[in-house]
Amino acid sequence: MNNNNFILIRVFILILFLFNSDYIISQLNPQSKKVTNTFFQDFEEIQDVTPGLKKKKGFTNYEELVSFLDKFSIKYPEKVKIKYIGESQKGKKIPILYLSDSHKSKNKLKVWMQGGLHGDEPASTESLLYALYMLLEDKNYLHLTQKLELAILPMANIDGFIKNKRYAANSLDLNRDHTKLMAIETQVIKREFAYFDPHIALDFHEYRPYRKDFAQLSSFGIASMYDLMFLHSGNLNVPKNIRTIVDTLFVKNAKLGLDSLGLTNRHYMKSDKILGEIQFSTGSNTARSSSNFFALNGSYATLFEIRGVGIGKTSFKRRVGSGFSVATSFLQTAYDNIDFLLDELDLANKHSENIVVTSERSVYNDTILAIDLESNQIIKLPTIMRDAKKSKPILERSRPVFYALKSNNLNVIKKIDNLGIEKIEIKSDTIIQVEKYLVVNFKNDFKPYEKMKMQEVQTEIINDKIKFTEGDVLIPLEQKKSNLIVELMEPEAPNSFISFGIMKTNLEDILTVYRINN
Repeated sequence: MNNNNFILIRVFILILFLFNSDYIISQLNPQSKKVTNTFFQDFEEIQDVTPGLKKKKGFTNYEELVSFLDKFSIKYPEKVKIKYIGESQKGKKIPILYLSDSHKSKNKLKVWMQGGLHGDEPASTESLLYALYMLLEDKNYLHLTQKLELAILPMANIDGFIKNKRYAANSLDLNRDHTKLMAIETQVIKREFAYFDPHIALDFHEYRPYRKDFAQLSSFGIASMYDLMFLHSGNLNVPKNIRTIVDTLFVKNAKLGLDSLGLTNRHYMKSDKILGEIQFSTGSNTARSSSNFFALNGSYATLFEIRGVGIGKTSFKRRVGSGFSVATSFLQTAYDNIDFLLDELDLANKHSENIVVTSERSVYNDTILAIDLESNQIIKLPTIMRDAKKSKPILERSRPVFYALKSNNLNVIKKIDNLGIEKIEIKSDTIIQVEKYLVVNFKNDFKPYEKMKMQEVQTEIINDKIKFTEGDVLIPLEQKKSNLIVELMEPEAPNSFISFGIMKTNLEDILTVYRINN
């Protein structure tokens, strides 16, 4: 072979790799058998009862999912109801399963459990299918549905799941779409969530234990050591009693359960590059992520991150066991504390604290644990931690009695209806004393985020009397979703309809959303 032919072959291989890089990368497993054998041996006690656990290769596919759910609706018609809540962008019907013992207590806690929001996180779906099987077939868990009513959405992002891709068919991240509602999947799921109106909401995910940043740490790189991480709300508009109960009751009990099984766990953290330096952040305070969105809806909420993205089917039973452990722990905690949990939710719904429009994470020096890939041992790494659970307010405002919207905000009104937010339609002309927003600083020269043209504003509040006409709407804050409402309506809030560019504005504009204080 002459040199020119050799070069041509190399170029052809390079082009082939570039065009198929997503597929190739998704098939590569960066985890060595040495790491697996040392830290992540599989759980043979997990039974082969779900489609994905019954086969050596691959995971539960859509057809197997539907068949698995149908089997239980036929076997337990008095307990199980399947509902198709809409279709994915590719036309796949989205199933949700309702599970309850209708002959027992009527004063039940309602629990929403979802998985597969990202299509490349198969253990999130498999954990829910395994939990469903055990709740119906294992005598150790049959009691839970006597006091709990469950809504189980096992495969939220069907199109992504079929292709083993994180994103929906339109390339949107469904876990960044909770307040802008741009994907059809988000819209139908939010409509069903509002209809069910849960007291507890849980979201099952997997995370990537080998990140690009990790290759730069220690001598030859690190890997995450945690079987499961907990992500629950650090948003300051979520009542403090709800945040505290999630942390010190639900998560505490779940951590004890994981510890007893030898499963490593901690509060969620991920790496970030800040001015070229690798730092870590923990927790979340943004409403665009599910744990905060659920909590702002008035639910006890947690997102679970199982160690698994990018490692194929390695330690799959262990991953499913991790998800099953926290699922049943949260359900048992709810079962044991039903009256207390309901009383605390009632208390939270009556709070009248100021609104936190913007906040910032606390930043401090910390030490984290990780697997050192050179020594195959757990090491301590000093780092800077940016902590959402210790967020501090920057901009606060008083809590109004109502927000008001002019009728030309048709898209916004449609979205608040989709979210199940209560509103009052104005029937005739009326003049109301309001606070209106004057835009005094404006910026929109950002790269598109999730296909949205973002806006950043600073406003001044001006008192005025405004004439409202038929079709304009009032949004009362005396409702369960009041804390979500303030995140959507306050212009400077990072996930507001203004910030996402859903309500267009410019410098010196008067916004067509208003605050009413009586």
